[in-house]
Amino acid sequence: MANLLAKKTMTSLMAEANEEGSQTLERSLGPFALTALGIGAVIGAGIFVLSGLGAHTAGPALMLAFVLSGLGCAFAGLCYAEFAAMIPLAGSAYTYAYATLGEIFAWIIGWDLTLEYAMGASTVSSGWSNTFVEFLAIFNLKFPLWLAYDHWTGLKKAFDIVARQSVHATNPELTPGTKAFSDALSALLAAPSAALIAQAHALLNAPTIFGVEIGFNLPAFLIALVITTVLVIGIKESANFNAGIVMLKVGVVLFVLGLGSHYVNKANWGSDWHTFAPFGVGGIGLAAGLVFFSYIGFDAVSTTAQEAKNPQRDMPIGIIASLAICTLLYIGVAAVLTGMVYWPEINIEAPISRAFLDRNLNSAANVITIGALAGLTSVMLVMLLGQSRVLYSMAKDGLLPKGFFAAIHPRFRTPWKGTILAGLLAALVGSVTPIDAIGKMVNIGTLFAFVIVCIAVIVLRRKDPDRHRPFKTPLVPLIPILGILFNGYMMVELGAANWYRLIGWMAIGLVVYYFYGRKHSKLQRELAGQVE
Repeated sequence: MANLLAKKTMTSLMAEANEEGSQTLERSLGPFALTALGIGAVIGAGIFVLSGLGAHTAGPALMLAFVLSGLGCAFAGLCYAEFAAMIPLAGSAYTYAYATLGEIFAWIIGWDLTLEYAMGASTVSSGWSNTFVEFLAIFNLKFPLWLAYDHWTGLKKAFDIVARQSVHATNPELTPGTKAFSDALSALLAAPSAALIAQAHALLNAPTIFGVEIGFNLPAFLIALVITTVLVIGIKESANFNAGIVMLKVGVVLFVLGLGSHYVNKANWGSDWHTFAPFGVGGIGLAAGLVFFSYIGFDAVSTTAQEAKNPQRDMPIGIIASLAICTLLYIGVAAVLTGMVYWPEINIEAPISRAFLDRNLNSAANVITIGALAGLTSVMLVMLLGQSRVLYSMAKDGLLPKGFFAAIHPRFRTPWKGTILAGLLAALVGSVTPIDAIGKMVNIGTLFAFVIVCIAVIVLRRKDPDRHRPFKTPLVPLIPILGILFNGYMMVELGAANWYRLIGWMAIGLVVYYFYGRKHSKLQRELAGQVE
């Protein structure tokens, strides 16, 4: 029977990290590129897409939700930094668990990271598509709703459009973005008339298969394929592409803060705790769990440790710097957004650009839309980059087919087959699944990974206290324990449905491990004396 708790030794891990040759990943990333990768993944979906969903969950207290998420990530980030400097391999939390908790835990976290990165890229591709539709509107170009969204989102969008038109026709004195307009719209949608339903379906104008309406998010599908192509070409090219985008989108975020602050109405923040946090502490916790997706980029930095020039020094810089910069920007944007627009009226698909459009700041909204497109593009790039590197590490250990997932392209020196598969998966899921459903699955999977890494730091400090650590998490075990508590709390707040999805995904993973991973595990074969 396989030793499920067998661990990889630090000696074997370091030997693997020091491998060279054409069948290894290319070391070409410095501290600036690593920080840019972190910012590239972090600034995107959180500000340009999920801030709208978070505002509808927490109200103006969205600011506190970002603080809560940021704290949970800060504690986990310090733990990631210790491991990334000490074990500079591509597997991220998967590799850390293999060295501290054993193979079965490594498999679980590796399978979980697949949920995080591939589904995360799907979420962002859907958000990119929403922003692309807004971008086309700048030039008065309309994309068919059934080709711009999955079916459920497209129908919801159609209902929203016809309902807004109806409210405006009935009450022309009401202004979009105000409480009065929001109340009238909510009343109409709470009991839609047969005529309103018929108008929404007519606007959607979706084709049918066997009498069932269909929807396919074509822009989401195509952008995922484009990003996959860039990643296959090479890590250096991908990093340079990302760095240029990051500079653009950080500039746009600063533009939002500067211009948007002049249009903040403090009354929109509420007059007391109940109006500031209309759903209480629970709403803030739930919103923190939802917008937590905004922060998962920093752990993707750790998946590139095997491609860093000086990982012992540069990985902690990349992780901590990107997390600190993005947290400050997030809190500022949340304050501006909820100050510009009364929270129930904040648009979910494109909250920032819509806030400026409602103030007739069309040129500013156009700049924001372009920045959002750039931002979401870099998020997808880093997500799919992280996914392919985790699959590469698992395949190198024999837990997945090595000939496929660990295959390095002879010219580009990237794990090209795994990258293409991850890209295709992200493209398909993002084109047919609602963004909020994918986002919640990604969040609970990521939070679970963070908890495991925090536990792993405590375990390794006790079992191997004398191991050289180029970067040490401060105040151990306090910081890891706080990471466990904060991230565990956000997992609880995401609700039972998402726990069921996580458990179901893990159950599938354990079946794959039982029938393939444990039989082909390189470590298990070595322990059994079956030297390859």
